[in-house]
Amino acid sequence: MSLFLFITVVQAIVAAALVGVILMQRSEGGGLGVGGSPSGLMSARGAADFLTRATAILATLFVVLSIILAALAVSSSSGREIDTTLDRSTPPPVTSNDPLGTGASGAAPAPAAQQQAPAAPADTDPLSGAAQ
Repeated sequence: MSLFLFITVVQAIVAAALVGVILMQRSEGGGLGVGGSPSGLMSARGAADFLTRATAILATLFVVLSIILAALAVSSSSGREIDTTLDRSTPPPVTSNDPLGTGASGAAPAPAAQQQAPAAPADTDPLSGAAQ
């Protein structure tokens, strides 16, 4: 877990550096354009080449770190079970204070023939379709 946290921090630093390098470039691709000798690192051409190379390196590093983080996340979460505590597809367990169960009174639930059928919809029900 500490490796995952360390790589996440490194990726955040790389992302901030990538944003900074991209914002330093001119929209025409001229780089910093700071004065100096015409043939040097900080000339217009040298700065553009440096910033272009730095952008490519930082972007590649960012993608590689993203892939490594995805692989670490998958490997660390592969052994978990699905939490079924909120699953409502199974009936709740019968407790001893259940009036229809065989709790302390010992009375058995009513047979199916003696149970009441669901009530028919009333004539005044607007959704029943009968009252139109």
